[in-house]
Amino acid sequence: MTEPLFPNPIAHRGLHDRASGIIENSASAFEAAIIAGFTIECDVQLSSDGVAVIFHDDDMKRLLGRDGAIADCTVAEITSTKLLDSAAGDCPQKFTDFLAQIAGRTLLQIELKHQRDPAGTQLLARAVAEALKSYEGPVTVESFDPHLLTAIRQFGFAGPRGIITYDYEPNEWDGHLTEEQRFTLRHLLHWHETQFDFISCDRNALQLPAISFWRALGKPVTGWTIRSQAEADAARPFADQIVFEGFAPKSA
Repeated sequence: MTEPLFPNPIAHRGLHDRASGIIENSASAFEAAIIAGFTIECDVQLSSDGVAVIFHDDDMKRLLGRDGAIADCTVAEITSTKLLDSAAGDCPQKFTDFLAQIAGRTLLQIELKHQRDPAGTQLLARAVAEALKSYEGPVTVESFDPHLLTAIRQFGFAGPRGIITYDYEPNEWDGHLTEEQRFTLRHLLHWHETQFDFISCDRNALQLPAISFWRALGKPVTGWTIRSQAEADAARPFADQIVFEGFAPKSA
């Protein structure tokens, strides 16, 4: 029997708890996830000087207490600024330092964040692909942006690549998308270009026809972001694994 691609629940941005001083996408959150036996999901952005860093938001206000965009700051500025409320004094890590910390101890689900322009897309894909060439642990990459999945393959990453998706109904973060783009993304019509290996889908969109179709053909599906055991139980018939935060799943 083939081993599942994601055998254990996936800790969304690590096993974090801001109330306890363990901040998302921090070294402390990643270490907690490893100790608990979970896969780690994390986010990779690009600094103004072209270095891949572990960070989710486009702006710095919520996590660093600073104004401005992460893409407008140098790697030195980003990695020397303490994450708000971090009990351990964690700062955002360079992607290479993150890989050194994990050192193959658990599976990684690495999200490549959408970039401002095609040049940024190429730079981020190249930086991550180059860093992963010398990494010996189990790893997957994923993105909402089909172009990033294509680019990282072109730069030599041969591991599993996943498309992140949802129902693409208009909301506050995707107003730039045209109706044609929404249709293509909702129905995963970029397959001929991306040739994704797995799907990471919003828990509310797991029953979309395209998700059911590709899962029936054997593409693993992870459901995000699951925030309770009840949500996990509801997602289980339609997903092969969960991406969770804020609670402890019943079983790994």
